[in-house]
Amino acid sequence: MQITDEGIVLHFIKYGESSVITTVFTREFGRQSYMVNAARSKKSKNKASLLQPLFLIDFVAYQKKSNNLHRIKEFKSNQTYQNIPFDITKSTQAIFLAEILYKTIHEEESYPELYDFIKNALLYFDLMEEGWSNFHLYFLFRLTEYMGFLPRTVKDGFESWFDLRKGAMVPFEPPHPHFANKEASDYIIQLAGLKINELQKLKITRSMRDYILRILIDYYQLHFDQLGEIKSLKVLQEIFS
Repeated sequence: MQITDEGIVLHFIKYGESSVITTVFTREFGRQSYMVNAARSKKSKNKASLLQPLFLIDFVAYQKKSNNLHRIKEFKSNQTYQNIPFDITKSTQAIFLAEILYKTIHEEESYPELYDFIKNALLYFDLMEEGWSNFHLYFLFRLTEYMGFLPRTVKDGFESWFDLRKGAMVPFEPPHPHFANKEASDYIIQLAGLKINELQKLKITRSMRDYILRILIDYYQLHFDQLGEIKSLKVLQEIFS
């Protein structure tokens, strides 16, 4: 059948001389893979440039439930970013978050609440002038709510450690290695209470940002066995160094 939908590009690879295969998180059908014929040809004016990580597209596709790979008939930009493609720090954050989403979103069914969260967060991030260096921390934390493992960040006692196994703050240092130190735990509590337009209030050092990011990735790895190595993490850390 022919469908019309919008989507968030998660990944794409070149196929043949001029085509690509792209993985898209669509609003109506969840995660889907599409062949885009001649997307890199001169005639198409290299429309593959619209299939970069986390770009937003509108598209018409031929889709069958029995197939794992569908075909896009035509596509265009849904909303054009003003800064993400041109700001090395923001584009690197986008590549990193796209890799996380590519490895964690697997359902081939509609999840409009998650879709709208991702889309709206990205559009706001694109225009942010303050606090954007912590956007990826905010995004990873908020994403856990839609993935079903939002941490409980209520302080339990005078001191708190974030226990990754329990997904909660605990009053004593856990007897296992999967926890955040007290300072990082306090920042995570602060992060949990911030809205996206308040991220400039999170004042942290580069080393603390790296540490909290590592904690959040470890937390994801406890819930997604297939997450594996995040290849874009090293580049992200180098950009912020």
